Amino acid sequence: MQIEPAESGARKPGGSAVSRLVERIQEMIAERRLSFGDPLPTERDLAQQFGASRNTVREALQYLRAYGIVDIKPKAGAVLANRHSDAMSSLLTLHHAISPASFREVQGFRKIVETGAGEAALLTLTEAQLADLDAANLLILDSATVAEAAEADYAFHEKLVGLAGNAVLLASYRHQRQSMLELMRLGKETRFVNEETWREHKSIVEALRAKDRIAYAYLLSRHLEYGMRFVRPEADREE
Repeated sequence: MQIEPAESGARKPGGSAVSRLVERIQEMIAERRLSFGDPLPTERDLAQQFGASRNTVREALQYLRAYGIVDIKPKAGAVLANRHSDAMSSLLTLHHAISPASFREVQGFRKIVETGAGEAALLTLTEAQLADLDAANLLILDSATVAEAAEADYAFHEKLVGLAGNAVLLASYRHQRQSMLELMRLGKETRFVNEETWREHKSIVEALRAKDRIAYAYLLSRHLEYGMRFVRPEADREE
């Protein structure tokens, strides 16, 4: 998988120090809840805060600029760009694609949300809702490309979350949509597993149909952990 940056000629951080600094700046933006137009600390302040050289800070900021996270303005320095939300999702996805630890965090989020949503819906589930899940699952078998398969896969899981009837929960899940889609594409580019995905989804629906809470939680957890085999281990990434 390759995510095209906002500007031609941009590239991934060349060294591990720059890569780590990009992640730490990203975390700082989230922790401080910065929004469009907010300035980032100066290069000097970032260097002091993170114990990095000015050159490393400068390269990290240029990388963030290439991916649309920040704009570099004369005198003002780096400020968050208008495309901040979408760009942050793309950058987050980029790190997930190369980081098993981050991938586990996304899958952990999905496990908590999807398990809770399914269990909350068990007592009120209707056959019409289950039939809707079955229909969404069949679309995976009809997918001819990686992109189509990823969209169908995500759509099934979003419907699963929607069963809880909780608008806040569903909105929170949808906020991570782009990251999930990119991760799904990563796995499906490695191995096109439409039939296996359909079969696992089918077993999850059957557990819901049987109102078997334990089987549902187990099958969903196993399904989400399956994707870890498509993420390269740390040693391979370093190489």
